[in-house]
Formats: sequence, structure tokens, C-alpha cells
Amino acid sequence: MKIWSTEHVFSYPWETVIKAAMRKYPNPMNPSVVGVDVLDRKLDPEGRLHSHRLLSTEWGIPGIVRTILGTSQTLTYVKEHSIVDPEGKKMELYSTNITVTNLVFVDERLVYRLHPDNPEVTILTQEAIITVKGVSLSSYLEGMMAMRMSANARKVNTVSLYCTESMFS
Repeated sequence: MKIWSTEHVFSYPWETVIKAAMRKYPNPMNPSVVGVDVLDRKLDPEGRLHSHRLLSTEWGIPGIVRTILGTSQTLTYVKEHSIVDPEGKKMELYSTNITVTNLVFVDERLVYRLHPDNPEVTILTQEAIITVKGVSLSSYLEGMMAMRMSANARKVNTVSLYCTESMFS
């Protein structure tokens, strides 16, 4: 099991960042997400928006990793649950893969929150638990996946910035 985390600061107000985050898929800067389906969306009595989505993703897994895992599958599905609390200025997003779970399990959590000292800034905390099962090189593969998540996190921040800026153009 590998635990990975990072934090990013956006120089935009919370509302702007959340609008961009809700619109980030699909987009040309992250072609790995090939489909998004909203399964359920509702407001709770406290005014928080709960969304359940299904993401279709095309893994960019190197051939050697597919060989080690013993799979040729690259299309995977991810279930995502988000809670947007406009009153508390916080968005939590939980996602986990629902395919190839016999080989790889990724449990991810993102929290967008208002900067405590600057209302024009939003903080994103991202963490994941990565588990590769049933292969002798699992620790190595978990490390590789964590490095890829780190690279993808930088890309996601660029995507969020792209989505934010495209809202104003």
C-alpha cells in the first residue's frame, strides 16, 4: 500500500475554482477521461449538493506494467461522490476505481477549501491510497502509480486553471 498526498493553492476565489472543478471533464487537456455520467445529484437539507458520477477512463499504462499485472484492460470505471458546501466554502470529492479491483485499488480524496486568511485564494488538498494486489512487484508498481498521480495532479491543476480561465473568455 502506498499513501500519496499533495496540496495546491489556486489564486482564485473558492466559487470560481469550484465551478471550474465541476466542469473539468471532459476537456482536451486530459484525454484519459473519456466519459462522465451523472448518476445522481441532489441537495440535502443543509443546502449541500451531493453528486454521484461514473467516470470512464483510459489508462495510459505502460506495456510492461500491463504485462506484470497480467491484464490488457485499459478502459476502467471510477465512481465519484462529491459534496459541495457553499455555506462552509468546502468541496469534498471521493473517488475509487470499480474495475480491475482484483489487481489495483485507488482510493482518492480531494478537498477544496477557502484559504483561512485570503478569500481570493483556494486550497486543494489531494490524497490517495494505492494498493496493487497479487504480484511480487506490488510495492514498485504502487510507487510508479504514485509518481504518475503526482504528475497527473500537476496536470489537473493546469486543467482546473484552463477551465477557470475559459469561463472568462
